[in-house]
Amino acid sequence: MLTSKQRSYLKSLANGVPPILQVGKGGINDNMVKQFDDALEARELIKATVLKNSITDARDICEELAERTGAEVVQVIGSKFVLYRESKNDKTIILP
Repeated sequence: MLTSKQRSYLKSLANGVPPILQVGKGGINDNMVKQFDDALEARELIKATVLKNSITDARDICEELAERTGAEVVQVIGSKFVLYRESKNDKTIILP
């Protein structure tokens, strides 16, 4: 569980990160979960976008992906969301 100070720090880091993944009208499937899992392992902090034609809203998608990948929700703003998970092998982000 992230503290408010850690969440604030991660938000500041995510500000300059471009979205690397998109969730479309197909929603979440096993392949997408694997992509998010791999991206979290490689980068620790990722930003994603939910397309307008998606049936589900960004908050629900973000929470489901966080649960299925073991990540923490950093923030959800509009159609974008940020997830964080500490890497098992290559820690690049040191939380305060």
